[in-house]
Amino acid sequence: MHPVTRVVLAEDGVLLREGLVGLLARFGFEVVAAVGDADSLLRAVAEHEPDLVVTDIRMPPGQSDEGLRAAATLRAQRPGLAVVVLSQHVQPEYAATLLDSGDGRSVGYLLKDRVADLEDFVAALRTVVGGGTVIDPEVVRRLMRQPRDPLAALSAREREVLALVAEGHSNAAIARRLFVTEAAVGKHIGNILTKLDLPQTDDTNRRVLAVLTYLRAGG
Repeated sequence: MHPVTRVVLAEDGVLLREGLVGLLARFGFEVVAAVGDADSLLRAVAEHEPDLVVTDIRMPPGQSDEGLRAAATLRAQRPGLAVVVLSQHVQPEYAATLLDSGDGRSVGYLLKDRVADLEDFVAALRTVVGGGTVIDPEVVRRLMRQPRDPLAALSAREREVLALVAEGHSNAAIARRLFVTEAAVGKHIGNILTKLDLPQTDDTNRRVLAVLTYLRAGG
């Protein structure tokens, strides 16, 4: 017997919202609020302090990513809050945004088609409530096919330094432009070469390889 999980549901489609309310009740969840827009979602969570939020990504007034942004806001306010977002289409960037919220635990990103498989859908909700992460398999496949950004590991300052290296500036010139010491620039460049996992050749050649990596990645 599962303990009762209190849920706030956000879905602007009336038929789907009522269907989900009935479905969740059938499997032992308690829907404490069912709303149709992002602002109402934020208010309902503040009022009811649920265990789980299930929300559509696209909701009024803009029908863009209001639900996702509300979910990210809620996760920032309540890092332990379990959140599952539902999407009509595969949008890997939304999954990445959700995973970046909080510590990446207690989150789920599911396609609405998955709701039809009731047992899998309910199992996914319970996994998220238990602290797990559930991402729709089709979204995972899309994420795996996306090319990896070779500059992703660099900090904003390291990207800035690498851009100046690519423009042909010396360490001393970069130091003057960024108002830092030449030693600090050298440290940044050392970190860049390490993070880009460039082969251990002479430093001049590694700088060239770093610039090539930067240019191929589009800066």
